[in-house]
Amino acid sequence: MIDRFMAQLPLIAILRGITPQEIIPVGRALHEAGFRLIEIPLNSPQALESIEVLAADLGSDCLVGAGTVLNVAQVQAVAAAGGRLIVSPNMNPEVIRATRAGGMVSAPGVATPSEGFAALEAGAQMLKLFPAEQCGPAVVKAWRAVFPQDCRLVPVGGITPDNMATFIDAGAAGFGLGSALYRPGQDCADVAHNAAAFVAAWERRNIK
Repeated sequence: MIDRFMAQLPLIAILRGITPQEIIPVGRALHEAGFRLIEIPLNSPQALESIEVLAADLGSDCLVGAGTVLNVAQVQAVAAAGGRLIVSPNMNPEVIRATRAGGMVSAPGVATPSEGFAALEAGAQMLKLFPAEQCGPAVVKAWRAVFPQDCRLVPVGGITPDNMATFIDAGAAGFGLGSALYRPGQDCADVAHNAAAFVAAWERRNIK
């Protein structure tokens, strides 16, 4: 499942702080810009409602799920809401296994090679290098030398259109995009403008 969405555009929109009232117009703006991976952190207002509403609206054409998922109960709640993507700031094998058992995509946060290999062994399909300010391009390049070639290394934290290129050249397979893409209460036109800048930055480095 994840291969199809990553092939279209491997950028995860992180909508921290969004509300159910905002989610449809913002989600549609991102979808129109080319985004197919959308994460709603569970510490957002009524996050499960936003996940349910957006997953129903965009259907199978978009992988909608949750971020800041810390335990198995939260995994189950996201699944019940129709979410199919589970992103965490940490590496919890129980969360990874529950995610895979539920047929969802697992993207745990890792900051060391030991965490990364343990996450893959537990079933993770993507490694969220977090925070990217700490795990910079040099770390991505070093990890690429030892991790499987098909391992998806996805830096998250402080990513902007201007600094994507150095991470891509080092071997990043995609990115999680936070406040540089969306801030709570931001106008949809501004979100669309930010989204277009990120898509353009990715395509400049990856489409020949």
